[in-house]
Amino acid sequence: MNKKYERYIEFIVSDIKPPYYENMRDIYGLRPDEYEIVLSKVFNEPIKIINDDTVVKQGGFMVYREKDNGFWVKKEYNADNQMTYREYNDGYWERLEYDDYGYQNYYENEEGDIEDNR
Repeated sequence: MNKKYERYIEFIVSDIKPPYYENMRDIYGLRPDEYEIVLSKVFNEPIKIINDDTVVKQGGFMVYREKDNGFWVKKEYNADNQMTYREYNDGYWERLEYDDYGYQNYYENEEGDIEDNR
């Protein structure tokens, strides 16, 4: 990559918000073959795009999905590949924590529901 292109990609990564595909296409003018470059940097790990709408990380864990109707969901995982956060296009989110044995011991969501067994 030339330096100008690298700076442009870094600018996009620092600026972009979901819906990622829509924004990469409509706001930044990227081609679909450039999406993995940007999203690998957004998610800070190597990713693959499958079925034209799903971003998966190593091991096949889905980290992002976006549909043409405006729906999107974003997920985060801990080092043990347990989901720790999920956020939807409508603003709903959930946060989870796990104990040393891998059992979920904390749950919180956007509506204020909390289950704390830490």
